[in-house]
Amino acid sequence: MNIPIVIFCGGQGTRMKEETEFRPKPMVTIGNKPILWHIMKIYSHFGYNDFIIALGYKGDYIKDYFLNEEFFLHDLTINTQTGEKKIYRKSRRKHEKFEITFVDTGLETLTGERLLRVKKYINSDIFMVTYGDGVGNIDIKKLMRFHKEKKIIGTITGVHPKSKWGLIEKDENNIIRQFKQKPTLNQYVNGGFMVFTKEFFKYIKPRETIEAGLERLIKIRQLGVYIHDDFWEAMDTYQDAEDLNRLWKKSPDWKVWK
Repeated sequence: MNIPIVIFCGGQGTRMKEETEFRPKPMVTIGNKPILWHIMKIYSHFGYNDFIIALGYKGDYIKDYFLNEEFFLHDLTINTQTGEKKIYRKSRRKHEKFEITFVDTGLETLTGERLLRVKKYINSDIFMVTYGDGVGNIDIKKLMRFHKEKKIIGTITGVHPKSKWGLIEKDENNIIRQFKQKPTLNQYVNGGFMVFTKEFFKYIKPRETIEAGLERLIKIRQLGVYIHDDFWEAMDTYQDAEDLNRLWKKSPDWKVWK
């Protein structure tokens, strides 16, 4: 399916300096793979393999990873005098079927303008957009079907966030029964995994976030929400990365691929 997915990978990830001082947030590893790879695998599972990576902070790190992935996957011999390389391919190691366009969208650029800067690489009437730090077991085919049936300009995926704090549960006498540690909230937030027609570009302006464009769609009743009540997690902090790594070992609910 030649429908591209734009992934925002340009932010500095200031809330997880333990990791992002040395690499961009989308390259923080879950298991032994960057979270960016996990996001791409979700889309690829449903047949969407064309990606446009909107680069910014430490963008060369992301390019290097994919350019040299073959060397990371296999054993190799290098002749440092001639530069000759010999790769010993291992049959059990499979290469992904990703087609990736890397676009330098600037260091301080906001997400709306990042999207404008990749516009020339979008060659279809419909395209998808997501952030480089959120994973979930979203059914991309159902999301796409919802968007087409509504015949609207944009669709976002509504997910349940988790509280950053432990919530108090008390009885009628104000005696605490328990603390609920980071419970899932009933409200919905934009979890990424968005779909747009190219008409959306009329509603985006330079030096703005993508949310400003979404607000304009709301005013003309052209923004829908695909409800996803199942698993979703965003990696905003170092603790979030630790939690996702624990889940990867025990119950990686976003792992829709085999």
